[in-house]
This record gives sequence, C-alpha cells and structure tokens, in this order.
Amino acid sequence: MDPVTRKVHVRVPATSANLGSGFDTVGLALDYHDELEFTLSSDPLNMAAQVIIDGEGADTLPRDESHLVVSTFRRACSRFGLSKTGFILEAHNRIPQARGMGSSAEAIVAGIAAAYAFSHEGELDRDVIFDYAAQLEGHPDNVAPAVYGGMTVSWTQPGDGVVQPDGTTPAALFRSVNYLVGPDTTASVFIPDFELSTSKAREALPTVVPFADAVFNVSRAALLIGAMNPAMLTSPRDPNELLMEATEDKLHQAYRGPLMEPSARLITLLRANGFAAMVSGAGPCVLVLHNGDANSAIDAVAHEQLESGHWKVLPLATDTQGVAVINCVECKS
Repeated sequence: MDPVTRKVHVRVPATSANLGSGFDTVGLALDYHDELEFTLSSDPLNMAAQVIIDGEGADTLPRDESHLVVSTFRRACSRFGLSKTGFILEAHNRIPQARGMGSSAEAIVAGIAAAYAFSHEGELDRDVIFDYAAQLEGHPDNVAPAVYGGMTVSWTQPGDGVVQPDGTTPAALFRSVNYLVGPDTTASVFIPDFELSTSKAREALPTVVPFADAVFNVSRAALLIGAMNPAMLTSPRDPNELLMEATEDKLHQAYRGPLMEPSARLITLLRANGFAAMVSGAGPCVLVLHNGDANSAIDAVAHEQLESGHWKVLPLATDTQGVAVINCVECKS
C-alpha cells in the first residue's frame, strides 16, 4: 500500500495512571504534550530511520531503530499494510522519561497513530489505535488516556481467538471507557530530579494482598468518577473531601514508597494539609488533584522541596482530546 501523505505531525498528551485507588485501571490525560513529525523518504532505496530529538531525553534516548517510537512505527506500518520505507522523525519532547507521566505510552501511541495516518484517509480510528497500543504496552491504563483524552477506566477480557492482521492472536482484549472531568478539577505534577523504572516499581508489589485492602480500593475507585466531575452528583458534597477519599490506596503506593522516599514524604505532607496527593503512575512524580485554583497554596506547602532545586511543579489542566494527528504537506511544530 502507498502512503496517503508524505508527512504527518503527531501530538500526544502526558498521562497519569492509577490516581491512587484505581491501580492499573484508571488514567488521566494531562495538558502537556510531546510533538513528533514524521517525514517519509522520497528515495525508494532509502530504508533508514533518521531521528532528531530535542527536549527531554535528548542526551539519553537512542537515535536508531531501537528508539521506541521508531520500532513501534515500523510494526504499525506492517500491521496497516504499508511497505517499509526510510523516514525522518523529529521528536520535540516535553514529557519526562521514567517519571510516571506516561512517556512510553506516548511513544507507542505516537508511532501507531502516525502509521495509521499514513495508511488511512480521514479521522483516526481511536479504538484501533488503543487496542494495538495496549497490546504492545501490555496494560491499558496509560495508553487509554493518551488515545482518548480525559479520564479513562480500562479493563481486559480473554482473547476471542481472532487472528490479527499481523498474524498474532491476542491472549487478552483491552477495553476502555472515557469520562468527562469537571472544568474546575485541576492537577499539579511535582517532578523530581531522579528516575524510577516501571519494571522496578512493579517488582516491589506483592503477589497477594489482604481481602480487606482489595475492598478498600474498590470502594475508593468507585468514588473517582464523581470526585473528578462533581457536577454529576445528585446531592452536594465537598469535592475536595471526595478527592481525598477517592485517591486513598492500599494496593501499591505503600509497597513502592521505599523506592522513592522523597516522593512518599511529599505525598504525606500534602495530604496532611488537605490536598489529594498520590504517586503519578509508577512514580516518582507526585500528582495532586484539586477542585478549584489552589496552585499557590499547594506550592506553599511544598516550598522546601521546590526551594531545594530537586523538584519542579507543573500546574496542568486535563487534556480532553487525546492523540491528534495532522496529515500535511508541510508542518511546523
């Protein structure tokens, strides 16, 4: 199949998974983005990928076929019927690496969305992109908000035995629903100057948890939908009290705390002052959710951390669009 265009521009939001109680199921898209431009080579003999990176990861990310965006794009092109070709990837990265803001999910979604745009006219099929991205990532909690925007709740079902275009038969099927986030619900993300790999964070989790802890998290996760969009409640409740309760957790944060002690201390401090703080994804970023403008008050509580030079904070709105792609002849970032 020939590509329908020679250049596409992809925009993917940062994400935060879990939101405290919704371990491995809940995700939130944040108004903070990576921008990537793919330009296909006009030389049929050129099969190489040239990678240009500025911003986050410019000094550490690979610039060859092992780059996650490149390898994902190659696999997705094959899945969508495009022949292998050379291309230039210009990545303008803002999302920190290995911090719990969905950088790997962003890379996977970007590669798949670009391949889809090169092989299809018209709008993105987000369900197709989400399904393949979740298969490659292995779990859907970050890829879902990166694809759909807003707050998402995702789950898995047993595979149906259907063979996919690339010849695979997935053992699991991924599903997700998207929820509106109230316009007054805001986020602050505290970003430390140290990293934590998702694999190490997952290794810290137990294989069995107490039944009471599981029930505890189920009840809190059920509160998240109303806490994140209090306008849908039929009786008035203090939305910030609901956010504090809805983001309580007994399944993952305490087990991971020793791997990111500065993050754990900051969460304890913020929650003691009435702010719904939690680990962002696998950490070590700290996410704070609040109803109304509380940026100054939140920063005041964390002034010692911010003055230390080891932390920075981003006040962010929710991204409501998810991944966006422009098919174009000429694009500018």
